[in-house]
Amino acid sequence: MSAVRAVDLTVRLGDREVVRNAAFEVTARTVAVVGDNGSGKSTLARAIAGLVHRSAGELEVLGRDPDRDAAALRRRVALVLSDPDAQILMPTVAEDVSLSLRAENLSRAERSARVAAALTRFGLSDLADRPAHDLSGGQKQLLALCGAFVRAPDLVVADEPTAFLDGRNARIVADHLLADTGHALVLVTHDLSLARRCAQALLVEDGRVVASGSAVDVVAEYETALAC
Repeated sequence: MSAVRAVDLTVRLGDREVVRNAAFEVTARTVAVVGDNGSGKSTLARAIAGLVHRSAGELEVLGRDPDRDAAALRRRVALVLSDPDAQILMPTVAEDVSLSLRAENLSRAERSARVAAALTRFGLSDLADRPAHDLSGGQKQLLALCGAFVRAPDLVVADEPTAFLDGRNARIVADHLLADTGHALVLVTHDLSLARRCAQALLVEDGRVVASGSAVDVVAEYETALAC
C-alpha cells in the first residue's frame, strides 16, 4: 500500500484553488516535495496531514480518507513545521514531549520511559527540565522532532523543517527525518541537496504535480527549469 495517493485532488482556500487536480502516488518511504514559493507545496502537505480539507478529488493517507478518518490518522501521522515555536506548548522540554502522548493509554511509568527514550534519541536528556522556549533554534527543532517521533508515527509530514537552521543543525534534523525507523516521510523543502537524499520527489507547479519519480531525476528537471 502506498503511503499517500491522490486523484484530481483540489484544495480551495478562500476563492483560490491552491492545489488543482493533483494526481500522484507516494511509492517510496521518503518523498521530497519541491517547487517555487506559492506553488502549493505547503497546502498539499497540510492536506496530507489533515490540517486542511480537500474541495474535490480523492486523497488517501495510509489507506484512509483524511477528511472522514481524521481521528484515526491523527494517531498515525505527525507534522513538523519550519517554526518550532508554533509546536512548543508546555513549559519544559520533558513536559512538551510528554504532551504528545496524552491521547495514548499509558501508565505514568510507561509514559516516563517513552519520554526518556525519545529525549535520549534526540540528544535532549540534559535539557529535560529546561524551559522549552529558552532553547536555541536548533534545539527547539529537535524538540519538535522529539515530540513527533515519541508517538512512533507511521507517517511524518515535514514542511521546511530546516529552513531557519544553520548547516550543522540542518544536517542533524535531516538525518533524524531520513533515518529508517519504520516511518514514511513527506518532506517539503527548498533545499535541493536535501531533496536528493529522498528516494522519490514530486515537483509542484501552480498547484499541480507536474513530475513524479526518482528524487535525483525530478530535482534535475526542476534545476533545468530554474536555469531557463
